[in-house]
Amino acid sequence: MLNTTNATADGHIKLFIPGPVEVSEKTFHAFSSPQIGHRGSEFPALYQSIHPRLQQLFGTQGPVYLSTSSAWGVMEGSLRNLVQKKVLNCMCGAFSDKWFDVSKRCGLQAEALQVEWGEAILPEMIEKKLSQGGFDALTLIHSETSTGVLNPLADIAAVVKKFPEVLFIVDTVSSFSTMPIPMDELGIDVLLTGSQKALAMPPGLSLFSVSERARARAAATPGRGYYFDFLEFHKNWEKFMTPSTPSTAHIWALQSKLDDIFEEGVEARHARHAKLNAMISDWVTANGFEHFAREGFRAKSLVCVRNNRNIDVSAFCSALKKKHKVAINGGYGKIKGTTFRVSNMGDESEATIGELLGWMTECLPG
Repeated sequence: MLNTTNATADGHIKLFIPGPVEVSEKTFHAFSSPQIGHRGSEFPALYQSIHPRLQQLFGTQGPVYLSTSSAWGVMEGSLRNLVQKKVLNCMCGAFSDKWFDVSKRCGLQAEALQVEWGEAILPEMIEKKLSQGGFDALTLIHSETSTGVLNPLADIAAVVKKFPEVLFIVDTVSSFSTMPIPMDELGIDVLLTGSQKALAMPPGLSLFSVSERARARAAATPGRGYYFDFLEFHKNWEKFMTPSTPSTAHIWALQSKLDDIFEEGVEARHARHAKLNAMISDWVTANGFEHFAREGFRAKSLVCVRNNRNIDVSAFCSALKKKHKVAINGGYGKIKGTTFRVSNMGDESEATIGELLGWMTECLPG
């Protein structure tokens, strides 16, 4: 059931930041379900019951694994499982830039494909780099949450297919379930997401799928560790188990969230996110601001606003929190204060976003 009001409990600050996002009472109730033994019959039954719907959301006929970790665990695990030669890290914001740093910290050969924050990674850039040879993996963040950039996934996937030795690893934490992402059709080798953004669940669960050829690469890769070993995940998945103790609370919450998604309808969910995102975009223009990301390359789950009016962003955010008990984000990393971000992902509605935008207008300095 979607939120229809911004009413909050005493002292609660409702989150319109780009993660973690607001969690519904229904989801929290499921999260509080009684514990079950993760090695008994109840857990495989729970996992198996949700798996077909996860496959539908991932756009895959393959397995979908559950990891009690942030998405960063799987992002690092992808590198350790799959990179034998050199990885190309596509970098257009704080989180994609960090993937390059993580690659180097893992002791791997890595090369950066860097663009200015606010710009997108374009397929011709990737083709030029991969044509140089020597790469066997590529990382991409589909929706770069720090900048509001949506990279052109389908066009990039078409380029990567020209290089069959290169495995394609994609983070969809702030785009998953807000728009179609057909993993098998696009030829993605690792598709990963987390629980705390578009899925509107508590932080602490990551979900991912791994292609058959990526599992074959992992089998030939030494030093991939245990906790994020793709082969361990697959071996346990065959019994609808996990390699180590899972957070069953998250999986109960996931079951509840899947009920919500499929009750609403997947296409309707996509359309709702697009409509709410457009409402925020219209507010940006109407109030004399600019988008930080270029037109045609903007996320559907949040808006990153360029502070071209030079308002006091910190005071703006503080006023919203003090007067209306809602939080937006005052910019991330090196663009803190020169941007601010507003999320429309998760369970929000026209009513909740409309109310928020009214409050934002009221609290604008000057």
